[in-house]
Amino acid sequence: MADRLTIDRIYGDPALEGAAPRGLKIAPDGSRVGFLKGRADDQNQLDLWSYNLADNSTRRLVDSRKLVPDEKLSDVEKARRERARTANFHGILDYEWSPDGQALLFPLGGALYLLRLDQPDTPRKLTDGGVIDPKISPQGRYVSFVRDQNLHVIDLNSGELRQLTEDGGGTIHNALAEFVAQEEMDQSSGYWWAPNDSAIAFKRYDEAPVPVVKRFEVYADRTEVIEQRYPAAGDHNALLSLGLVSPQGGAVHWIDLGKNTDIYLPRVDWLPDSSALSFQRQSRDQKTLALIRVDVGSLRQKTLVTEHAKTWINLHRDLHFLESRAQFVWASERTGYKHLYLYANDGTLIRPLTQGQWQVDSLLAVDESTGTVYFDANKDAVIDRQLYAVPLHGKRPASPRRITDRDGTHEIEFAETPTLYVDKFSDPMTPPQVSVHAPDGKRLAWIEQNRLDDTHPYAPYLDSHVVPEFGQIKAEGGQTLWYRLLKPTGFDPEKRYPVVVYFYGGPTGQRATRKWVDPFSEFMAQNGYLVFTLDNRGTERRGRAFSDVIYRKLGDYEVRDQIAGIDWLRDQDFVDPKRVGVFGWSYGGYLSLMMLAKDSAQLAGGVAVAPVTDWTLYDTHYTERYLSTPQDNPAGYEKSAVFDWLDGLESPLLLIHGMADDNVLFLNSTQLMASLQARGIQFQLMTYPGGKHHPSTPAMKKHTYQAIYEFFEKTVKGSSAE
Repeated sequence: MADRLTIDRIYGDPALEGAAPRGLKIAPDGSRVGFLKGRADDQNQLDLWSYNLADNSTRRLVDSRKLVPDEKLSDVEKARRERARTANFHGILDYEWSPDGQALLFPLGGALYLLRLDQPDTPRKLTDGGVIDPKISPQGRYVSFVRDQNLHVIDLNSGELRQLTEDGGGTIHNALAEFVAQEEMDQSSGYWWAPNDSAIAFKRYDEAPVPVVKRFEVYADRTEVIEQRYPAAGDHNALLSLGLVSPQGGAVHWIDLGKNTDIYLPRVDWLPDSSALSFQRQSRDQKTLALIRVDVGSLRQKTLVTEHAKTWINLHRDLHFLESRAQFVWASERTGYKHLYLYANDGTLIRPLTQGQWQVDSLLAVDESTGTVYFDANKDAVIDRQLYAVPLHGKRPASPRRITDRDGTHEIEFAETPTLYVDKFSDPMTPPQVSVHAPDGKRLAWIEQNRLDDTHPYAPYLDSHVVPEFGQIKAEGGQTLWYRLLKPTGFDPEKRYPVVVYFYGGPTGQRATRKWVDPFSEFMAQNGYLVFTLDNRGTERRGRAFSDVIYRKLGDYEVRDQIAGIDWLRDQDFVDPKRVGVFGWSYGGYLSLMMLAKDSAQLAGGVAVAPVTDWTLYDTHYTERYLSTPQDNPAGYEKSAVFDWLDGLESPLLLIHGMADDNVLFLNSTQLMASLQARGIQFQLMTYPGGKHHPSTPAMKKHTYQAIYEFFEKTVKGSSAE
């Protein structure tokens, strides 16, 4: 009989999906690919590796555990990792290639190291302690980093260390991204080098206007009271400035950001010749985004593009200034779908580069020598991510050329000069594989083929592996909803099976995708469950008509669509309509609660992990994007919270929350507990001392998922299980 997955094995070592590299970066000279990889005895301990294209050799460059056996992190770095969803990892989490491709810069344990490839056994420690966001300058003369809320550089020729800003401390932060920028704007850095090393643009923010909130982090042996300046919906944000400073030091030149100080500054990009930079200014209501060019010498400004939306503007990183002519590529959702456009540097629109009722995911590269623009998109299948190309100066925007040939999910990383790309690919039968390709798609080498042979960690479970089915149902109004369905191992169409509806459902999440399936879904299918995942309206990659229905009221259309999915399930002969449960985490946890409160009659039980229950407790940028402010939309906040609906919660509930969660605060669950208790509604509870938004240790992760499984065994599968 084939082996079946267990919770212990899913979250044990080595990683079930195999040796899948992370952090893939092609060296600027195209000679090597760097990557991070977990160890066989600890998949979360990341070491630095490289693949040499000349001789097809793979080599571990730095053993993180050997170099720093006892890694200690500052509170600032711990918080950054929590924002980046990398808090579970240790060792080397990031690195940079030098411009000549002959050295790598990496932080480890708060210190900063430079490793030359010709001296692989002797990484050079550049500085000790407290290093945040290190970078090598584009020309390779300097190394920069943030420490003690100030920007520093090291001159690699002289070894001199310079502090470029002086006022950091207290509520003043230089060269760092503020909380909401890290959490919600995909802005992990707060400073940007000019391409010629002549200057650094940096963000300065002052948290003084942001209210101080006290939150409790409960650990097994202590309780910590954390005072944090947290900008909850409707509160004041940090005050932002944008400065220019020379790496040689001297006066800071401040860029005028406009009279309105209640703004966001999500992106800064230099033009190739370093004579100017651009910044993006987003209004507080997120309905306007301006791309503004600044001349470095005079500080004169020109607005190049202004985007407007009736609901909200989605931020992106799809801006590329050309070197060979005064033009740039920009992305916009003005047609209802995200597409690429070519502009002159004075802001004149030249032409669309892509168009159609499909979604560009991201601009990946522009090869000016061949006049080719590379991007990934879902043009051929909503459930896929593929690589495409269009001519930079062509006139057929609706007809891009597809480059990747395998159906599934391709995560692409191009070289700085786009003569190579790395493809991390998976589909439901293929765990992540990493290969190197020419721009036309020809595979040049495998970095990690990750074959499912007898030596693969997943090999013992392959005979029990369930391949998901994908399909569509209709929502109210005719919109198409995609689903993923895993049927139990040994599926018999004559039997009726229990169902776990496993969703996220939030605005930035798509889960019904053609990729390697998450192991918990596989585990549940191998243990006799149908596992159903539906992407409701409001989720991404489907255009604005699909996403914008949630504006000003959350938990409405999402619930309607999930109920439509359950109605479809109940019509299937192989579904036991009395044994349907729901499960979600974070926004999915919120959706679980709303489903249980609004549709308990159809549900045998549900699990809510780390759920938002009151949107006034969540941060400004995320929450106001969809709900506006509590002052402007009080009814929307009230109806989007779970409390008005709790009288309808009659099915069994398992509530799970980490007691040190600094993303969805534990306060969300304590308020829910009190409301349920006041109503006399019984529920099950599992809390984790020291637990963050995601389980903080492998043991905590195993315990969490075992608790979820046992809950479904009792409440959904029940004693009548087949």
